[in-house]
Parts: sequence; C-alpha cells; structure tokens
Amino acid sequence: MKSKRASYQKQPEPPAALLTLRNPEDLRSEMQQVQLAIACRAYELFETRGCEHGHDREDWFRAESELLQPVSVSMAESRDRISVRADVAGFDETELAVSVEPHCITILGQKKTSGMKAEDRTIEQTSSHPHQILEVINLAMEVAPESAVVELQGGVLKFELSAPATNEVATAPAA
Repeated sequence: MKSKRASYQKQPEPPAALLTLRNPEDLRSEMQQVQLAIACRAYELFETRGCEHGHDREDWFRAESELLQPVSVSMAESRDRISVRADVAGFDETELAVSVEPHCITILGQKKTSGMKAEDRTIEQTSSHPHQILEVINLAMEVAPESAVVELQGGVLKFELSAPATNEVATAPAA
C-alpha cells in the first residue's frame, strides 16, 4: 500500500492596504468617547459592588478588558528607523484610524456592527468579544510623522518610521 504524504502549501499573503494617517487632534476627540465609555463601565462596576472604595484600578482594568480588544505590539529599532507591528486581527482598513506623532503612535479601531433584516426590522449581531481597539504606543526615539508608511496586511498593522532628517550644515575645510 502506498503512503500518501500531506503537502502543505503556503497560502499567499493578502495584499497590503495602505492606511492614511489621521490628524492626532481629531483622533484624540474620538479617543475621549472610548475613554468615557470605559469610565462609565468602571463606575457601573463600582456601584455593583455597593460603592465600596479601594478597587478603582481593578474596576478600570476590568472595564477595559470588557470593552477593548488587546493589541500585541512588537518593535525593532535601529539608529535611524523604527518598525512597529501591531496585531489587529479582525479589523479591516476601514475600521481603523491611526496617527503618528514624533514620540507616539495611536491606533483606534471600531468594528462595524453587522445587521440582518428580519421582517422590516434590523437585528444587530452582538458577541462577547470586544469590538474596539484603543492603543497608544510610546516610541523610544523621535520620528518624522510625515515620512511614516502604514499598511495593514493579514491582520497586522505595520509601521515603518524614520528619524527626522537632521539639518547639519557641511562646512568647507579652511584653506
């Protein structure tokens, strides 16, 4: 009897989608809405416990875990570049907003709710999984936001960031 070997073919990676950077100020106002939702949920947890003080951090972290999807981040850095990878699986480029500032990256994600029609009324599908992302990544070195390249590929948000160009003036040797 001949044995059959299973052959695994590497699936081609989906094409990368370039993301347009958002104005950091505009993104901050959207972030405030998410932070307000977290604060409200933390307060509900406080009230559920009979307004017992001393658990504010616990309530805040629980509210975050209920409302926000965790984001795994990795960085590689050289003298004049930083590469950042953020796992945003389940989000597409239309559901993500990103900004790059000289010392940080902000990622805000909001899943679209899908609705189903049932006799002229919409039923929203809900899940127990968080459908939002709010991640602020502090950078170890200053970068030039205007030269940032941001793309989404296979559920990974990839940032390629360069250090700002220095304005060194070359001086001619004295004769």
